Amino acid sequence: MAKSKSLFVCQECGWSSPRWAGQCGSCGEWNTLVEEVVDSSAPKPVSTAKVKSSIVSLPEVESLSGAKSRFSTGIGEFDRVLGGEKNNKGMVPGAVMLIGGEPGIGKSTILTQMLVEILKNTDTSPKSKKKLSPLMYVCGEENPSQIALRIERIAGSKLTKEQQELLLFVTSTDVDVITTHMEKERPSLVVVDSIQTITTAELSGVAGSVGQVRESTDKITKTAKKYHIPTFLVGHVTKDGKISGPKILEHIVDSVLELTGERTADLRLLRAIKNRFGATDEVGVFRVREFGYESVSNPSELFLTDDTKDISGSATVCVVEGTRPLLLEIQALVIGSQLAMPRRVGRGVQLSRIQVMAAVLQKHCRVPLGTNDIFVSVAGGFDVKEPAIDLGLAVAIASSLKNKTIPKRTVFVGEVGLLGEVRSVNLLERRIKEAKRLGFEHIVSKKTHSRVEDVLRDFDLL
Repeated sequence: MAKSKSLFVCQECGWSSPRWAGQCGSCGEWNTLVEEVVDSSAPKPVSTAKVKSSIVSLPEVESLSGAKSRFSTGIGEFDRVLGGEKNNKGMVPGAVMLIGGEPGIGKSTILTQMLVEILKNTDTSPKSKKKLSPLMYVCGEENPSQIALRIERIAGSKLTKEQQELLLFVTSTDVDVITTHMEKERPSLVVVDSIQTITTAELSGVAGSVGQVRESTDKITKTAKKYHIPTFLVGHVTKDGKISGPKILEHIVDSVLELTGERTADLRLLRAIKNRFGATDEVGVFRVREFGYESVSNPSELFLTDDTKDISGSATVCVVEGTRPLLLEIQALVIGSQLAMPRRVGRGVQLSRIQVMAAVLQKHCRVPLGTNDIFVSVAGGFDVKEPAIDLGLAVAIASSLKNKTIPKRTVFVGEVGLLGEVRSVNLLERRIKEAKRLGFEHIVSKKTHSRVEDVLRDFDLL
């Protein structure tokens, strides 16, 4: 067996040291030395059999990987984010997916619910022609008893004994033990919770260190791709909201998913930051329930209020997330300021966008906002960055200042330029179609108005 040792290598210049040091002895950079495995044995000649096995033709690739058939998670919104065609969405065989999010946001819950849904849809009768391989859950942070409690809360008593036997728990955090079980059991799916708890005996660093996380991820990824096993890795985040560990961790995996939402709210959003097998602009919408997560197939109805009263400062806009148009409510509150420099506060809207819209309204529409505080919020806690909300934002601000309501069933879609012009946005026809489907009769856009001043005048906001 080849004997291995580890060295601490500078990630900036490549200088190595047998011991860790805070500063690189070559380039002088701080905290750049990372422990890496170095094989001390002499390299052996590559065997002919190994060379032959390292090259395959296209027909062989298709027959080996089964890439034409994705593996559904059993959760519609989850499959949407992972990508695929209409009737073939979900996980790609051999794909390694990293899911991150704030502590307590529900990463383990959504993955456990995914396992439960897969087990529910598995036919374990003797007559079943399609047999499912076991599902594997690597218990890095919890023991099997704690995970079983979560499964019982999510599934209740709907899982049969045969279905329960298909779920295997791995209690070791040694990556070599985990990969050995993966090779032996050949599971249909693996969940590692979390990758920061997995270690390798080849390195001396503690669990969660840069070297340990990188080496463990690399070994799991190689095994998953060799045996075409879809694998989920749960990742911790830092105080800045970034996934903990080296940046190369995100390069190794195939997909990086982010679960976000307000702790006090029941809304959770799943986005793909990176996805080799699908779009990176799709978003999955979930609501927190006692049993776990509930997919929201029509988010527009969730983000729009049902209040029948006419209230000033509210405007409906339409944004596009991936391939899905969403109708959102923009709320604005404009009041006289007690400060020398009026405040501009936004929740779900970029502060710079609020400042630009206030400047455009003052310059081109002569709306007096210089002595007023402006507070803007997107109802439902949704975070919007695309410019299609500009027109609705401007109308909501003017509506609050004048204390005049906007007619119901009106949607504003358009970007507002610095010269006060209304600019067209992409996928306008799809946005209009979605608005009409939900009963909105009047759509204000570049097609109906060329300047934001004309829009405000038509709605008696000047």
